[in-house]
Amino acid sequence: MPLNDTDFAEITAWRRELHRYPEVSGREAATARRVQDFLAPSAPDQVLSGLGGHGVAAVFAGQAPGPTLLVRSELDALPIEELTGAPHSSTVPGVAHLCGHDGHSAILAAVARDLGRKRPQRGRVVLLFQPAEETGAGAEAVVTDPRYAEIRPDMAFSLHNAPGLPFGHAAIAPGPFACASRGMRIMLTGKTAHASMPETGISPMRAITRLMPELTDLGRGGPLDAGFTMVTITHSRMGEPAFGVAPGYAEIFATLRTITDAGMEKLREEAEALAHEAAEEAGLDIDITYEDVFAASMNAPEAVEALRAALLTEGVPVTAEGLPMRASEDFGRIGQTAPAAMFLLGAGETYPRVHNPDYDFPDALIPIGTKVFLRAIRDQLGQE
Repeated sequence: MPLNDTDFAEITAWRRELHRYPEVSGREAATARRVQDFLAPSAPDQVLSGLGGHGVAAVFAGQAPGPTLLVRSELDALPIEELTGAPHSSTVPGVAHLCGHDGHSAILAAVARDLGRKRPQRGRVVLLFQPAEETGAGAEAVVTDPRYAEIRPDMAFSLHNAPGLPFGHAAIAPGPFACASRGMRIMLTGKTAHASMPETGISPMRAITRLMPELTDLGRGGPLDAGFTMVTITHSRMGEPAFGVAPGYAEIFATLRTITDAGMEKLREEAEALAHEAAEEAGLDIDITYEDVFAASMNAPEAVEALRAALLTEGVPVTAEGLPMRASEDFGRIGQTAPAAMFLLGAGETYPRVHNPDYDFPDALIPIGTKVFLRAIRDQLGQE
C-alpha cells in the first residue's frame, strides 16, 4: 500500500517529537533510539546501531542480488536557543533543530515505511541516519567504522532543505556542491608582566593584531570557481580582562574555506606559514589545531543524473541555482567512498534561514523528499 495522508501525519508527528528533544553533535543517543523504535515496524532486514558514534543504518534487501544504494540523513541539532514559538519547540535550553535534520530524518523514516511494505526488486537500500554532521566529524566516523564495509554503497544520495529557493523546487548540478572548510585555532604564548613594566614580559599583541587582517587577506571570497578561497576570523582573545596585567597569551579562531580539497591544502599551508612567521618575530610559542574539518562535497555526474531523473519524473522543478554553496557538508566524505550526489529542496524564498533561531523545518517538504528518493530507488533497483 502506498504511503497515504495518515502515514504522513504520523511521520510529521514523529518529526516534531524529534524537534522537541534535540541533541547536539556526538550526543545523539536518545535520538538514535527514537529512530530505531520508529523503524522497527517496517522490519528492516538489518540494523546497524552505534555506527560512527550514534549512527543508525537500516538495510532493506531486494529479492535478487544487485547494487547497494545509500540514502543519508542527519541526527544532530545545534547549540542555539530556539525562538520559533511553535508548540513543538525544543525542550532543551540552548539546543534546537534549526538546520532541519529532524525533517531530513522524517523523510528517511517515510522511505523506510514504504520499503517495509514493498521491497526493491534487487540490490539493497541502506538508510543512514548519520551523527555529528554539524561538526564534520560524523561522516568521517561512519566511513572509518569497520562495519561500514558491510553497507558500503555503489551510489549514495542525500538532500538538504534550502530556504531562499522556491518551495518544492530542487537545485542540483554535477561537480562542486559545498565547500571544504576547517576551523583553525592559533594559540600564541609569551609571558605575562605587570602592566607598569610590559618590557619584562612577551606580549602577543602585535602578533594577533597583525594576523587577523593578514589571514583575512588570504581569502576574501569572490566567484565560486576553482580558485575560491575565504578566511573568516570568528573569535579572538588576548590575556585576561584586567588593567594591571600585560598579556602573555592570545588565541585566534579562523574558518578556512575553499571549493576544492587541493585548494584547502594550499590555503592551510599559507595560513600556517603566516602564523609561524608572526609568532617567531614576536618571540612567542605557537600551537595550531583544527576542528570542524569538512572535505569538499562533490556531486558525481552519474548520481546527479539518477536524482535529476527522479526529480523530473515526480514533477519537481529543477535548477542549478545557488550551487555550489559556500557552506560545508560532510556528505562529501561519503562521496569519497562511492559516486554520490546531494540536492537542495526549496523551503521558500522568504523562509527563515537555517541556523536562525526562528527556523523550523517545513513539514510539507516531507512528502516531496520522500517521493523523490523512492523514485530514485525504484529507478535504480526496480520494484516488487
